[in-house]
Amino acid sequence: MSETQHYQIGNFSFQNGTTLPTVSLAYQDINPSAEKTALVVTCFRGRLPNTCTFASGALKSYRVIVVALFGNGESSSPSTTPGFPSTVDYPDCVRAQHQLLLDGLKISTLDVVVGFSMGGQATYHWTMMYPEMVKNAIIICSSARTSGHNRQFLEGPKAALENATDYVPVALRTSATPACVRGIRAFGKAYSAWLTSADWFDQQLYTSLGFNSQSAWDETTTGANYNGWDADDLLAMLGMWQRGDITALGKEPNLEASLVRINIPVLLMPCQSDQYFRWEASEKESKMILNATFKPIPSVWGHIGGAGACKEDTQWMDNEISQFLSR
Repeated sequence: MSETQHYQIGNFSFQNGTTLPTVSLAYQDINPSAEKTALVVTCFRGRLPNTCTFASGALKSYRVIVVALFGNGESSSPSTTPGFPSTVDYPDCVRAQHQLLLDGLKISTLDVVVGFSMGGQATYHWTMMYPEMVKNAIIICSSARTSGHNRQFLEGPKAALENATDYVPVALRTSATPACVRGIRAFGKAYSAWLTSADWFDQQLYTSLGFNSQSAWDETTTGANYNGWDADDLLAMLGMWQRGDITALGKEPNLEASLVRINIPVLLMPCQSDQYFRWEASEKESKMILNATFKPIPSVWGHIGGAGACKEDTQWMDNEISQFLSR
């Protein structure tokens, strides 16, 4: 496993007007001697060690830079950075990543940018903000603009956390403030059924993950899987996700006009059973992008089908990525 490194950026200004004397970007540099370079961006609640990078498959001949989004607890986040802004957005993350690559790692060309979920929305922003630097984009279970349905789904776990009796905003905490256990557990409960699909539950596919019952799966998924996560980090990332919209960059007035500006090859891989980044939205986006390949993942694993949760789905994606990059 590649070592996690941190790149410091001085006097960084966020989109909301906040300027911090220093921000930190966490990243991993896999296979650094390779000639071609891939950038992989983490997802919501994604950490560097558990990010699906395709570095041992389709990207094995690439130098793979895996970078953590702001707010994930590895890069600068509310829980780690005093004065962290009240809102953080994809352009903030992408500008910082650009500085890491160009100034820190002396990388001026990306052969491919890959992102799942929030990482996919960051990838869309890369294609719009630095089009001269990106040769290909691979966007998995994501969208160029967060839909109204997607935004509303997120209001459920958000409310469960913010209304918990043990939730205290990071700015109001003291050394005596207890951990937000109930709130984060409530967040996980409200989120959990959206991760996969109804068919996944009907087929009891949690057994393929080693659980002998749905309640055992629930105990880990809504409990232990949130260990190490801070409440305000979750909320910062959730807000960025809800506001995700490439038209907000102001380059074009609407989604179609924005997407038609993308002139590089783009592989869109939604999951057919994803409940919130729906494949129909990706199909519409593919028709607005001049050089798009649309390949929906044939799976009942829902959103996490694109995250590497199912071995067969991951192999399917790996094959599609290999074909896309070798054309």
